[in-house]
Amino acid sequence: MIPAPESTPLARVFFNRPVLEVAPDLLGRTLVRSTPGGQIALRLTEVEAYAGPDDPGSHAYRGRSDRNAVMFGPPGYAYVYFTYGMWHCLNLVCGPEGDPSGVLLRAGEITEGADLARKHRPTSRRPHDLAQGPARLATALDVDRALNGADVCPADPADAFFQVLAGTPADASAIRTGPRTGVGGEGAAHPYRFWIDGDPTVSPYRAHAPRRRDK
Repeated sequence: MIPAPESTPLARVFFNRPVLEVAPDLLGRTLVRSTPGGQIALRLTEVEAYAGPDDPGSHAYRGRSDRNAVMFGPPGYAYVYFTYGMWHCLNLVCGPEGDPSGVLLRAGEITEGADLARKHRPTSRRPHDLAQGPARLATALDVDRALNGADVCPADPADAFFQVLAGTPADASAIRTGPRTGVGGEGAAHPYRFWIDGDPTVSPYRAHAPRRRDK
């Protein structure tokens, strides 16, 4: 853990570490999203690590592409991808440049700007489900592919679309780990999902379900 004043944005050096160190260290910290309508703050409660070319579950496992190019760049940038033809997901790039790894932000508690987040996600019924799951989180924060490559550690914080505040990380005794949601194949058993035990915003775990093919 890298000490810093509570409201200070995390520096790039925080993200320039192995992804399995960064991922659990993000729990309990606050992600601030600046939008034209105002700020939304989210306390991170669930994340997943993706370890690049050594991880069959990672988008970078088969090499660089137009889609995943941001993961191969320097740490501390946002990697946003579109999935299932309808949802966006927000990741934070970790590790040294050229070592494509990242943390998927799966869930969190909206602590500021809840009314604005609800405008982005009007189908939310309860406060704890507003950002419960990666697609809901990205929708609540008004995240799409236009933010792919956004700098999370800019020299001038006024220019930031995203910042992660040092805050107070979750107590290690409250962090649990297990397999990632929906990941199959060789990466299914990797215990790379991290969450705060007992937090109501954590999303339900779902194992990978292979698509059925017509006979």
